[in-house]
Amino acid sequence: MKIDIERLGLKNVTIDPETLFDFPVGLFGFEDCKRYKIFHEEGQNTVFWLQSVDDTDVMFPIVAPEALDIEYQIELSDEECALIGMQSVSDVAVVVIVYRDEAQGGRIAANARSPIILNLKDRKGMQKILRDVHHTLLH
Repeated sequence: MKIDIERLGLKNVTIDPETLFDFPVGLFGFEDCKRYKIFHEEGQNTVFWLQSVDDTDVMFPIVAPEALDIEYQIELSDEECALIGMQSVSDVAVVVIVYRDEAQGGRIAANARSPIILNLKDRKGMQKILRDVHHTLLH
């Protein structure tokens, strides 16, 4: 499979289907985009790109929450664990979508209320909406 990633100026990028993450219910607002590839720019190991292969215009910058001093204690229901095939906590990584907050002078901000849970073993993912986020996570 080959895709163009216009935001990064890349054409005919070869994608191994075995390296894709499947999001069974998509991401909120992007429910039709179910398959994603994670990229990072050479030499940049802190910001990654979650690129949809179903709609190549859909791409999200993601980082590990620890890079932003965010700590989570996330509880997943049995249904959510089954959705991503989670057998062990050690198989899972949590990332957050980051964005430039123009209302705050272009400051980088994170969507701390909706982290993405990735099952690295089974290559499945989901976005978890958190109802109760401690106020310190929003700074």
